[in-house]
Amino acid sequence: MKKNKLNAIDTRAPKKFNKEKTNHDLLKLKIKLEELQNLLFAEGKHALLVILQGMDASGKDGAIKHVFDTINPMGCRVIAFKKPTELEMKHDFLWRIHQNVPEKGMIHIFNRSHYEDVLIQRVHKWIDKDKVKERFEHINNFENLLKDSGTTVLKFYLHISKEEQLKRLQERLSDKTKMWKHNDEDIKEREYWHDYRDAYEDAFENCSKYAPWHIVPADQNWYKEYVIAKKIVETLEGFKMKFPGLKTT
Repeated sequence: MKKNKLNAIDTRAPKKFNKEKTNHDLLKLKIKLEELQNLLFAEGKHALLVILQGMDASGKDGAIKHVFDTINPMGCRVIAFKKPTELEMKHDFLWRIHQNVPEKGMIHIFNRSHYEDVLIQRVHKWIDKDKVKERFEHINNFENLLKDSGTTVLKFYLHISKEEQLKRLQERLSDKTKMWKHNDEDIKEREYWHDYRDAYEDAFENCSKYAPWHIVPADQNWYKEYVIAKKIVETLEGFKMKFPGLKTT
């Protein structure tokens, strides 16, 4: 039996959390994140790769906007992975990913990632189970290489309910500030909801022990952003970083 059955994991915040206090705590975390990102950039010994995955409308864009809005843009880069280009299709599936990993001192945020190639392609049966297994092995080896090179990988799955997803997709049809996000394909993909769930659960089970998935309840944006920010701050604090001393010639 799979350890991470998504239908057994709540998509909402635990009852002990309330929105007002959590937003206050999130603000303090973002101030700390700003300090730590400055230190990360100055020291230049570590790199952080943040991966955000989830169903359509699970809040990836919002998480990027609201968790990282205090940090210096010089030390952060966001990469959104969409359908591979013709050039990318001529290379191995990790080629476009490796070009976008962070150098030391940087935080890179992936909006979707290399896991698209074991999610979408599996769900639509463009690759078989043997190819999926092979790609899991390549991904784990790739992430282990990043770890050995000084890059920490944080992977977040934004866990949204089917009901909340439908509500957000419908908002894109009526709210003029969100209409630009509407895509007819998102509605069609809902037909594969359970297939995607199975694919994600397999990804959780087959990931590297050095880069486990963090399942984040995503129905309430304030809690989702708090959980992500807290984990990033804890990870950066774990680097035990120090500002470099005065350089002399």
